Amino acid sequence: MLLSHALDRGVLVITVHQDPGIDGRATLLTRISDLVRACRPASVVVVLDEPAARNAVVGVILRVHRLCSRLGTLMSVATHSAPVRRALEAEADTGGTRLVVHARKDTAVAAACAAVA
Repeated sequence: MLLSHALDRGVLVITVHQDPGIDGRATLLTRISDLVRACRPASVVVVLDEPAARNAVVGVILRVHRLCSRLGTLMSVATHSAPVRRALEAEADTGGTRLVVHARKDTAVAAACAAVA
Protein backbone atom coordinates (compact mmCIF):
# COMPACT_ATOMS: atom_id res chain seq x y z
CA MET A 1 0.00 0.00 0.00
CA LEU A 2 1.47 3.30 -1.13
CA LEU A 3 -0.61 5.57 1.09
CA SER A 4 -3.57 5.74 3.42
CA HIS A 5 -5.70 8.60 4.68
CA ALA A 6 -8.08 9.56 7.48
CA LEU A 7 -9.99 12.60 8.67
CA ASP A 8 -9.10 13.73 12.18
CA ARG A 9 -11.24 16.59 13.52
CA GLY A 10 -11.47 18.19 10.08
CA VAL A 11 -7.82 17.60 9.20
CA LEU A 12 -7.00 15.31 6.28
CA VAL A 13 -4.11 13.10 7.42
CA ILE A 14 -2.37 11.34 4.53
CA THR A 15 0.31 8.79 5.36
CA VAL A 16 2.79 7.80 2.67
CA HIS A 17 3.98 4.32 3.60
CA GLN A 18 6.68 3.65 1.02
CA ASP A 19 9.04 5.32 -1.38
CA PRO A 20 7.30 5.50 -4.76
CA GLY A 21 10.64 5.66 -6.55
CA ILE A 22 11.29 7.85 -9.55
CA ASP A 23 8.65 6.11 -11.67
CA GLY A 24 5.94 6.29 -8.99
CA ARG A 25 6.15 10.00 -8.21
CA ALA A 26 3.45 10.96 -10.70
CA THR A 27 1.08 8.35 -9.28
CA LEU A 28 1.72 9.54 -5.73
CA LEU A 29 1.18 13.17 -6.72
CA THR A 30 -2.09 12.31 -8.46
CA ARG A 31 -3.42 10.30 -5.50
CA ILE A 32 -2.61 12.96 -2.92
CA SER A 33 -3.90 15.80 -5.14
CA ASP A 34 -7.14 13.91 -5.78
CA LEU A 35 -7.66 13.41 -2.03
CA VAL A 36 -7.05 17.09 -1.30
CA ARG A 37 -9.43 18.20 -4.05
CA ALA A 38 -12.12 15.69 -3.09
CA CYS A 39 -12.05 16.36 0.66
CA ARG A 40 -11.41 20.13 0.53
CA PRO A 41 -10.19 20.12 4.13
CA ALA A 42 -9.17 23.23 6.03
CA SER A 43 -5.83 21.58 6.76
CA VAL A 44 -3.73 18.68 5.45
CA VAL A 45 -1.00 16.76 7.23
CA VAL A 46 1.20 14.49 5.12
CA VAL A 47 3.05 11.91 7.20
CA LEU A 48 6.09 10.29 5.65
CA ASP A 49 6.76 6.87 7.16
CA GLU A 50 10.45 5.97 7.36
CA PRO A 51 10.54 3.99 4.08
CA ALA A 52 8.88 6.92 2.27
CA ALA A 53 11.19 9.63 3.57
CA ARG A 54 13.40 9.84 0.49
CA ASN A 55 14.39 12.56 -1.95
CA ALA A 56 11.94 11.27 -4.59
CA VAL A 57 9.07 12.21 -2.28
CA VAL A 58 10.31 15.75 -1.56
CA GLY A 59 9.34 17.01 -5.02
CA VAL A 60 5.88 15.47 -4.71
CA ILE A 61 5.31 17.10 -1.33
CA LEU A 62 6.42 20.49 -2.65
CA ARG A 63 3.95 20.22 -5.54
CA VAL A 64 1.14 19.25 -3.18
CA HIS A 65 2.07 22.27 -1.05
CA ARG A 66 1.67 24.55 -4.08
CA LEU A 67 -1.76 22.98 -4.75
CA CYS A 68 -2.79 23.52 -1.13
CA SER A 69 -1.62 27.14 -1.29
CA ARG A 70 -3.76 27.74 -4.38
CA LEU A 71 -6.76 26.17 -2.60
CA GLY A 72 -6.18 28.14 0.60
CA THR A 73 -5.56 24.92 2.55
CA LEU A 74 -2.98 24.81 5.34
CA MET A 75 -0.42 22.03 4.93
CA SER A 76 2.02 20.36 7.28
CA VAL A 77 4.43 17.48 6.89
CA ALA A 78 5.63 15.06 9.56
CA THR A 79 8.78 12.99 9.06
CA HIS A 80 11.47 11.62 11.34
CA SER A 81 14.09 12.22 8.64
CA ALA A 82 16.07 15.36 9.44
CA PRO A 83 17.54 15.59 5.91
CA VAL A 84 14.05 15.44 4.38
CA ARG A 85 12.75 18.07 6.85
CA ARG A 86 15.64 20.37 5.94
CA ALA A 87 15.07 19.85 2.20
CA LEU A 88 11.36 20.61 2.53
CA GLU A 89 11.98 23.75 4.57
CA ALA A 90 14.68 24.99 2.19
CA GLU A 91 12.74 24.38 -1.01
CA ALA A 92 9.18 25.22 0.06
CA ASP A 93 7.34 27.89 -1.91
CA THR A 94 7.11 31.04 0.16
CA GLY A 95 4.56 32.74 -2.08
CA GLY A 96 1.49 31.09 -0.53
CA THR A 97 0.65 29.50 2.77
CA ARG A 98 3.68 28.43 4.76
CA LEU A 99 4.68 24.76 4.76
CA VAL A 100 5.11 23.63 8.35
CA VAL A 101 7.42 20.67 8.88
CA HIS A 102 7.34 18.58 12.06
CA ALA A 103 9.40 15.67 13.34
CA ARG A 104 6.39 13.87 14.83
CA LYS A 105 2.95 12.99 13.52
CA ASP A 106 1.12 13.73 16.77
CA THR A 107 2.60 17.23 16.94
CA ALA A 108 1.70 17.95 13.31
CA VAL A 109 -1.88 16.74 13.68
CA ALA A 110 -2.39 18.61 16.98
CA ALA A 111 -1.08 21.85 15.46
CA ALA A 112 -3.26 21.42 12.37
CA CYS A 113 -6.34 20.72 14.52
CA ALA A 114 -5.63 23.84 16.57
CA ALA A 115 -5.25 25.90 13.40
CA VAL A 116 -8.62 24.67 12.12
CA ALA A 117 -10.43 25.38 15.40
